Amino acid sequence: MSRIRVATADDAPEIAELHTESVLAFGPEAYDDTQVSAWAAKDGELDQSPIEDDGHHVVVAERDDIVGFGHVVPADDEVRAVYVHPEYARRGVGSTVLAHLEGYALGTGAKRLELQASLNAIEFYERRGYRPVREEPREMEYEGRRVTVPVMAMERSLAP
Repeated sequence: MSRIRVATADDAPEIAELHTESVLAFGPEAYDDTQVSAWAAKDGELDQSPIEDDGHHVVVAERDDIVGFGHVVPADDEVRAVYVHPEYARRGVGSTVLAHLEGYALGTGAKRLELQASLNAIEFYERRGYRPVREEPREMEYEGRRVTVPVMAMERSLAP
């Protein structure tokens, strides 16, 4: 079972590494090599600022090491990230992280959440009550050029 705790600035390097490993492992299920490379290189949301920002709630899932992380911005009704280390995929880590983020957002008064799911994660979110709204292009800078990585906007009501 994973233990969820609030992330600290000291966790940022391990979170960034986990993000990259997860994208490289699972991204090829839905994206080409250039898109995966651009996504894996993108780590702006993984630096210390969201961890230290009062408006953001960033958590990590631990066993012995960090095996997953999540990020929610309740004021924006938005889940920004749920990632799991490839060695711990499909063992409930992502579900545990997402449930924590939803509970936290609900506790702040949020009535619904939205997110931008990678195409390979749509089924994960659908199983947890999110519904697809529309596919959107996400532009990323990679090796001096713009790379489009499509994502699915999804939403879920938190009301009983």
